[in-house]
Amino acid sequence: MDLTYFSELKSRDEIFISFVCLGNICRSPMAAAIFSNRTKDLTNPRVVVESGGTSSWHVGQGPHPQSKLAWERAGYEYSHKASQFTKLDLERLDLILTMDSENYSNVMSLSNDDVHARKVFMMRDFDFGIEPGQSVPDPYSQEDAAYEHVRELLESAIDGLIQTLWQ
Repeated sequence: MDLTYFSELKSRDEIFISFVCLGNICRSPMAAAIFSNRTKDLTNPRVVVESGGTSSWHVGQGPHPQSKLAWERAGYEYSHKASQFTKLDLERLDLILTMDSENYSNVMSLSNDDVHARKVFMMRDFDFGIEPGQSVPDPYSQEDAAYEHVRELLESAIDGLIQTLWQ
């Protein structure tokens, strides 16, 4: 992990962050909900949080009901409409966190520029208790317990991300 880049991010007044999964209805909006709630009172830097999907399947739709229920049960409030992640997003955002290696590859395929590559990470790379490169599993079409498990994984990784950006 390029800690030099995170030092640069810490020195900014504002950071634009996006969480990315495949359809942008389950994992990435849940990550955005958790992160935006946990960072709403943090400044230096202030964050602008969004999410996107590498596919266009659900553009304009709200979050998957089970995903929204999982974050609301944990006390997080968040409003979401699915969008597709684009090359313009890669260029304008400061930090992009993908949910799995497929999403990582899809984002990286939008540019071969090293400036873009240094701001793309796997979400669980910030879960410091595990090996880097692990995925956040897709809970789509599974039971509520799978969504709760994803929420727990995201909370752990987001704790590490917050630690990296503010400590």
